[in-house]
Amino acid sequence: MDVLARVRAHLRAHFGQDPDQASVTFLGLEPIAIQRFGPDPENLLHYVSVGCSKYPMADPGAAVADSVRGPRAEVVVRLRAGVPTRGLARAVALLAATPAVEGVVLRSGALIDVGAALWESPPGSGVFSAFLLGPSDIGDLELDPPADPVVFLAATPITANEAAWVRLKGADALAEAWAQDEVDPTDPARPAWAP
Repeated sequence: MDVLARVRAHLRAHFGQDPDQASVTFLGLEPIAIQRFGPDPENLLHYVSVGCSKYPMADPGAAVADSVRGPRAEVVVRLRAGVPTRGLARAVALLAATPAVEGVVLRSGALIDVGAALWESPPGSGVFSAFLLGPSDIGDLELDPPADPVVFLAATPITANEAAWVRLKGADALAEAWAQDEVDPTDPARPAWAP
């Protein structure tokens, strides 16, 4: 079963187009591809990892990792087109490599702090250094039993202040605050939000 070939076909079917693609390699790991789709009718670009789901994510506390069963995921970053985001492909690949490097299981509601800027932000915008994971609009990719499906998680870039807010009050509270203040989390040039 070639999981990554099926992920690529699933993404082409979902977006209805062939993507631009970059490949990022970290020492000791297999390459992770970052596919970029769009811009779509809402002027959004979609950056999707292909490589995280090749193997199931293992609970670091498990005595033995199962090579077939276990959660599998890829991550999706949606940002408005028109603003340069140099370095974003590497940050998305770093997020996708987190399960292999740190034994983290990526799931909805998780906060993954990269510890560095996700891209070179323009002056006046926030410095985004973490991803908040949640559900995406890409349906799960069913695999041959007994393998778990591949889940596509939306990875929303957030600032250090927003990450602190999530740790303190939770992801739902941040989403409510954004809605109240009319913050567009897909705008890569938005200023840093402060409660």
